[in-house]
Amino acid sequence: MNLNHALIAFAIAALVGLYLASHVLRAKFAPWVASLLHAAFGATGLVVLIVLFLQGSATQSILIGFGVLVLAALGGFLLASFHLRKKIAPKGIVLVHAGVAVAGFLILLSQVL
Repeated sequence: MNLNHALIAFAIAALVGLYLASHVLRAKFAPWVASLLHAAFGATGLVVLIVLFLQGSATQSILIGFGVLVLAALGGFLLASFHLRKKIAPKGIVLVHAGVAVAGFLILLSQVL
């Protein structure tokens, strides 16, 4: 596994996340299947990064990107709590979650480009 695998997983999570955000920003309840796919791809990306750490092939920038993405994941858990309660998540939290995730993704992407 390498950083490209993590980036692919995060990119897919981001695309599904855009779909989810489009629902929330229109004050509609997002589909559960999409939420689970988003979480699964995000978690896959994080696991790939953990494997890189364990192999000793992660740079300090990758560690920083990982930390930022863990913060995004914590925001994702907060958003999931709204979903579980059958409430539409606050738009501000969705936007912060997305912004933090994009920042983490760009930090990782800078290592490839």
